[in-house]
Amino acid sequence: MEIILLERVEKLGQMGQVVNVRPGFARNYLLPQKKAMRATKANLAVFEKQKAHLEAVNLERRKDAEQVATKMDNVTVVVIRQAAETGVLYGSVTTRDVSDALTAAGYKTDRKQVLIDTPIKTLGLFKLRVVLHPEVSITVTVNVARSAEEAELQAQRGGMITAADLRDDDEEEETYVEETATEEEEG
Repeated sequence: MEIILLERVEKLGQMGQVVNVRPGFARNYLLPQKKAMRATKANLAVFEKQKAHLEAVNLERRKDAEQVATKMDNVTVVVIRQAAETGVLYGSVTTRDVSDALTAAGYKTDRKQVLIDTPIKTLGLFKLRVVLHPEVSITVTVNVARSAEEAELQAQRGGMITAADLRDDDEEEETYVEETATEEEEG
């Protein structure tokens, strides 16, 4: 099925291009989302009349998205989840979870804008892409942890913290306290 793109669609084409796509993709996604229209002679004439207006609207949206992108540059959000001692989550982190965390941090995003390439099923730091406009995307860091303290430790170390790591830290702290107490008693 031939269609005219009304905006840039990733891996498909730029605004104004006439492309050939599968009928289901056009019928179920591109046409209902108003990202394209059927390539008929009448629609080509209508598109040529509206082209300047569509380009102006697209440019305005892109400028707004670029402003938001500069504000969101290097954003890190924390998602608190329950996990096993090995660091495997009971469930997974979804686009909705990330979108909610970004909204709580003061950035208005929709779950459709967040792209997760591989499912997040473990604790740790993950780089995700957020598409603010078809031509503007940014990378945000998602810190998945069991608690806020653990998230802080993960951010400092740059990776996943397991329960064994937390026990090791506690044991080191207890040993330090014991050594200090014995030194004070001797001194």
